[in-house]
Amino acid sequence: MNVVAERHLDLASVQSAWQGLNKLVPLGQIASEKDYKRRVLVMGELLDRIGANESHRLMPLLDLVTKEVETYEAKHQTLPEAEPAAVLAYLMEEHNLKQTDLAEELGGQSIVSAILNGKRELNTRQVKALAKRFNVSPAVFL
Repeated sequence: MNVVAERHLDLASVQSAWQGLNKLVPLGQIASEKDYKRRVLVMGELLDRIGANESHRLMPLLDLVTKEVETYEAKHQTLPEAEPAAVLAYLMEEHNLKQTDLAEELGGQSIVSAILNGKRELNTRQVKALAKRFNVSPAVFL
């Protein structure tokens, strides 16, 4: 059904579709820490599915969920603005880790070094692995 071409909006169909989508992927303002954690999980799953494919059909949904997470974090968490490499270096220092400690998760010690030196960006798999290891939102590495 092409809603744009129609003169009226079938609100019953929209409501039904929205309720179904909202059961699978909760949307709207994040109201609690539990809701936030659920949304971060959804964001991670979408990142896994979409990867770097900017034209993926689910990209608008990922954008929406990411904005909701960022809005919540801006209000409830005090994360300084930093480049992903700086965040990684900080977390490594806080956890007394060396490059070799992350080599297996990130694809080798040389890759860890390249990321920390700004010569290479983190990919989706690496972001997810780091978020899990350090128990932080994937958004801190984006």
